[in-house]
Amino acid sequence: MSAGRVASIDIGTNSTNLLVCDPDGSTVRRIVTVTRLGAGVDRTKRLDDDAVTRTLTCLREYRTVLDQLAVDRLRVTATSATRDASNGLAFLEAVEVATSSTPELLSGHDEARLSHRGAVTGLSVPPGFHLVVDIGGGSTELILGELVGGRPTVVAARSIDVGAVRLTERHFTSDPPRPEELTNAIGDTYDMVDDVIREIPDVVRATHFIGTAGTIVTTAAVEMGQRTFDPAALHGFDLERAAVEDVFRTLATEPLADRVHNPGLPRDRADVIVGGLCVLVALMRRFDAPAITVSAHNLMDGVCAELLGAP
Repeated sequence: MSAGRVASIDIGTNSTNLLVCDPDGSTVRRIVTVTRLGAGVDRTKRLDDDAVTRTLTCLREYRTVLDQLAVDRLRVTATSATRDASNGLAFLEAVEVATSSTPELLSGHDEARLSHRGAVTGLSVPPGFHLVVDIGGGSTELILGELVGGRPTVVAARSIDVGAVRLTERHFTSDPPRPEELTNAIGDTYDMVDDVIREIPDVVRATHFIGTAGTIVTTAAVEMGQRTFDPAALHGFDLERAAVEDVFRTLATEPLADRVHNPGLPRDRADVIVGGLCVLVALMRRFDAPAITVSAHNLMDGVCAELLGAP
């Protein structure tokens, strides 16, 4: 095990995030910053200049935090938006300058593996197949796992190109979205999930569902009416399907000006949360999931666990 602190920076489609951990795995600092790197990527296939500037500014601020906290080892990862962008490699070169660390462009499979490892941290996972759902801004990771020797282990994983930002940009032109726009966004997700089911038939045997990342954590916070974000209260919370459908109906039928006033919904997620909910609703309907257990841990927790050599 490393003698020093470790850190993970996750450059996602919607947010750029930092996690710093002590050698025992305890959290020192966790920061989430909405930078919307993936704005327009689904349409243009390139990273917007303003989005790149926002993200690099955030990364330089994180570098200052890392220095202040005397972090020994850092791993920087980038995901869906950078994978899809024609100028992604040029962006990664700038990331290396901003962070003083060589970034990794994760494949969909590696993103899923690390998301699984992070999501199950601190949760009691029952026997049988479980499905970890990580809804990001540009992609959603579906990870089928089971207990092997009492430890949650990945059986198979797929990354599908639906996420909160991608579906919002692809399908919504009205505020609030028209019913047919919502139907199309959900249908988009159904189509890709059906492809996963054909490739991994055992995925329909999952009896326990675990959800991680912004859309699912935010949905739980709205359901609980959290006026102050409290990840400890959210971690392990069982979000019932009826509650997900209720939050979806509420947020999808409100214009943005009203939606932002819902307790638990950060203003900087309010414009894309309905797109993310379309993914969550489609998944829970398609797999007939009665509930999904919320994990406040994510890909960064998986990265830090690997850096620390945790079993």
